[in-house]
Amino acid sequence: MELFDRPGTGERALIVHLSINESFSEDDLSEFEQLVISANVEPLATVTGSRRSPDARFFVGKGKLDEVKHQLHETCADIVLFNHTLSPSQQRNLEKELEVRVLDRTNLILDIFAQRAQSFEGKLQVELAQLQHLSTRLIRGWTHLERQKGGIGLRGPGETQLETDRRLIGQRIRQIKTRLTKVNKQRDQGRRSRQRADVPTVSLVGYTNAGKSTLFNALTNSAIYAADQLFATLDPTLRQVKLPDYGELVLADTVGFIQNLPHELVAAFRSTLQETIEADLLLHVVDASSPNRQEQIHEVNSVLKEIGADNIPQVMVYNKIDCLPAVDAHVDKDETDSVNAVWLSAMDGDGINLLLETLSTLCHDENTRMSVVLKPEQAKLRVKLFQVAQILKEENRDDGCWVIELNISNKYKHLLTTI
Repeated sequence: MELFDRPGTGERALIVHLSINESFSEDDLSEFEQLVISANVEPLATVTGSRRSPDARFFVGKGKLDEVKHQLHETCADIVLFNHTLSPSQQRNLEKELEVRVLDRTNLILDIFAQRAQSFEGKLQVELAQLQHLSTRLIRGWTHLERQKGGIGLRGPGETQLETDRRLIGQRIRQIKTRLTKVNKQRDQGRRSRQRADVPTVSLVGYTNAGKSTLFNALTNSAIYAADQLFATLDPTLRQVKLPDYGELVLADTVGFIQNLPHELVAAFRSTLQETIEADLLLHVVDASSPNRQEQIHEVNSVLKEIGADNIPQVMVYNKIDCLPAVDAHVDKDETDSVNAVWLSAMDGDGINLLLETLSTLCHDENTRMSVVLKPEQAKLRVKLFQVAQILKEENRDDGCWVIELNISNKYKHLLTTI
């Protein structure tokens, strides 16, 4: 049974974009149009305008509402998409007035996420975000929500349909959270295994459509889905990468970020972003050809700070240099001769070798290969080393001591100060 008595959805949309107490942003509107296309919806027309503050009832004013009605009649669109966050009452009032389905920015992003999710975990996270968003919109919902259930055993005081729907949604949210907890434990086991083997984890982060998945495929010789659209990748993907003169690392491709990403989505996908939080290094992929790349970098760093990953070392990767005139693949170094940016084209493969060499150098700098001798009374330290370091070789001496050859991350070298 539908939770809402709403008009049916459609694939032909009218876009509404208002500038609220600020100047008109063509880039913001263009990005929203890309979101609409990514949702497999055809944008037919756009209604723009400006207001000092949203109207409490319809978000737009009466004159702009009449313009939206006129455009609906002219274009025969069957859905209206607002590039804003609408309150439940505003969304309900607009649907009653326009007699078509109305969705806001959060609804649209949730729909895209639902289309993109492939893994069991991804589908659960999308459903959780959808239900949490929906639960705020049941209050004083449509007419059927106010009716009491009837029938044998259900007559009398009973509970209204609104109360039933709220209870069922609450039960489903608890079930999903329980399942996600189990999935998170499995991911934690995998991360602990990599830490014990001292395999570095590098996570790709960046603005959506910056080319992360294309770069991921180029580095790992994989064939994960990559497309010129927003949120082409949703589920995290992990692959091993062989580095020159070092060994292997684990590369993680994660969901891209976007301006005004709803906070409930960040919260729902926190477990997916755990691969980013636990990474040893972040490759911040940037669309070098975008005129808004500085704003996009700022937006990504804001989300990284929100999830607690702002203290992880970063290397900037300026992708899509094939779209720039007279820019060759190269690296930028700071005053200490350390690489802080790599310019490349993931599509053409130009500069991929520079990135691999940079990763190899950084991994060498982050790890030390050494041999230690532990006394019998240092058995606890030996157990700890097996947990956090890569044990290459171990010998037992006649005096009861252990001679251990290991490769250990510099962040754990303080454990050896007692030897």
